[in-house]
Amino acid sequence: MKAIAMFNNKGGVGKTTLTCNLSAYIARTGKKVMLIDADPQCNSTIYCFTDDLFSKVYYDKKGFTIYDVIKPVNQGIGYVKNVEVYNLEKFGFDFLAGDPKLALFEDTLASDWSAALSGGERGIRTTLTFNNLIKQFDDYDYVFFDMGPSLGAINRSILLSCDYFVTPMSSDIFSILAIENIGKTIKNWRDTFKEGFNRCTDTELKNIFEPISYIQFLGYVTQQYTSKTVDGIRRPVQAYERILSEVPMTIKRELIDIVNEKNKGNEINYELGTIPNFNSIIPLSQSAHRPAFELTSTDGIVGAHFAKVKDFKVVMDKITNQMMINLEKM
Repeated sequence: MKAIAMFNNKGGVGKTTLTCNLSAYIARTGKKVMLIDADPQCNSTIYCFTDDLFSKVYYDKKGFTIYDVIKPVNQGIGYVKNVEVYNLEKFGFDFLAGDPKLALFEDTLASDWSAALSGGERGIRTTLTFNNLIKQFDDYDYVFFDMGPSLGAINRSILLSCDYFVTPMSSDIFSILAIENIGKTIKNWRDTFKEGFNRCTDTELKNIFEPISYIQFLGYVTQQYTSKTVDGIRRPVQAYERILSEVPMTIKRELIDIVNEKNKGNEINYELGTIPNFNSIIPLSQSAHRPAFELTSTDGIVGAHFAKVKDFKVVMDKITNQMMINLEKM
């Protein structure tokens, strides 16, 4: 099983759209996929849940959410033993619903962090809450996390528990600047927590979690530009060409060279793919609670939209294939 975090500390990069559709596409290849909504904004839950299921879980309060995972930890009781997930037929994956109350876990994680670094049992247990959650999904092929855009304590705990992270990016200068924050921060978290874990004298606790995850950068996806056709080839408009040209070197300098020192000798293509502007079909996908690559006329697809749906499927296929190649090499 591979645990993969979809992460960028900048918002507005199309992360949820990519995460939900990529998870669905991989599920269509016959893999068993779990998607966890770990963003207090709950965008992937809004995207994936039908209106009836949403009402049942949030208005009638008759459902399990990620808050039920962290609540006993927050109260000092321990880890939840039985996690309830939803099988989302339209998307083809299982789903752990998000909850705005997940944000209440931020302070607990932050206050217990110093204890974790000194080898304290409580601090380590709290920090590895999501690691324990992932272990409950050992029978899955892939566990994806949709995350909020921050370098806060919740995301730190998730990233320390995952095997890999993928960074969605928009084609603007602020995405470039945001990348400069990620690599050094993750390496610092990873290295200092490893030292704290090694200081822990609780043999039982260490046996549960050893070996701890050593998260690696799996790749990036650029998106949200307007394209034009030149000599039959779709190209980004000139306004974004300079920014796009800076991405590979920034990724290498700020992520690959810092986070992936174990894979420096491997020939890996970290550019998983590029997503053109699909604004005409994404709202239909959201309202239908269905992957964009499987939209039909019943969902409101007409005319040129059909070509967009096919194009989106091609993009998802390319990203999936490159991701699988990278996983084999890492």
